[in-house]
Amino acid sequence: MFYLYTHSFFVQKPIIVVIIVFKQNSLEKLVNYLWNIKGKFYKKLSDEDTWIHIGEGLIKIIAILVISRIIIGVSKALIKKFFLVRSKSPLRISERREATLLKLLENVITYAVYFISLVMILDACGIEVKALLAGAGIVGLAVGFGAQSLVKDIISGFFIILEDQFSVGDYIRLGNFEGEVLEIGLRTTKVKTSTGELHVVPNGGISEVTNLSILNSVAVVDVSIPYDGNVGLAEKVINDLLEGMPEKHEDLIKAPELLGIQSLNPTEIVLRIVAETSPMRHWNMARILRKEIRASLDEHGIESPVPRMVMVNRNEGE
Repeated sequence: MFYLYTHSFFVQKPIIVVIIVFKQNSLEKLVNYLWNIKGKFYKKLSDEDTWIHIGEGLIKIIAILVISRIIIGVSKALIKKFFLVRSKSPLRISERREATLLKLLENVITYAVYFISLVMILDACGIEVKALLAGAGIVGLAVGFGAQSLVKDIISGFFIILEDQFSVGDYIRLGNFEGEVLEIGLRTTKVKTSTGELHVVPNGGISEVTNLSILNSVAVVDVSIPYDGNVGLAEKVINDLLEGMPEKHEDLIKAPELLGIQSLNPTEIVLRIVAETSPMRHWNMARILRKEIRASLDEHGIESPVPRMVMVNRNEGE
């Protein structure tokens, strides 16, 4: 046992010594390498040409940023002027479509200028742009498989604008909510509901949309008459009122129409009135119709129906 122990000891000791010597040599090489880098760095800092090169690079970067902002500002002004001139043309497009195209063109120009500026800044910093773009192409090809939804959103956004499915300012219904379109971007659409919530919807996720702003709207109003009221008189009063309403309300396309009796409820007779209005003005017009019809009926003594309870007392002998 003593022989095996000493043999093991004398075999391992030279290995440990070799490892220590190897580590010392590696450490010396690392220190020398770092010292050389430090010397080259100090030499570069003390070189006048280095500072001139850095100064020129900073000036180029600042100039690129300033010129980029100027180009973006001038481009947006020219686009707005173009649409302003076009608005006076007899061949002008709708205001809502103009607002959509205006925002889209501004976004495209901004992204394009920023991309070109980034490439120029990298070139000013001494980075090989061609090699970087070549590498980015390979990386982009690999990332593209994981960014299919992004591409789908952008393509869908272009088709939404191209086909004029809806535009900025339109009132649309998407899924389980509806609201006004605030912005149509390359990737998302922003919709604000009537209660103030802002929904940001990816364009690729818009499979079905209902546009409530393109065609004229229809206001539907039901008026209740009690059974002991004069239905014929009520219809005459309502018709007389409806004939003169287009002159007072410009949102009406034509005079509202009394369709007649809509339903017979236990305590009331329901008359239905419909009115064609400008897009999205049917809610307001329905309120006006209810108010004016009720006032006219009250003037002619036709009251609103009230719930009634009929009690029947039967004797046990009957």
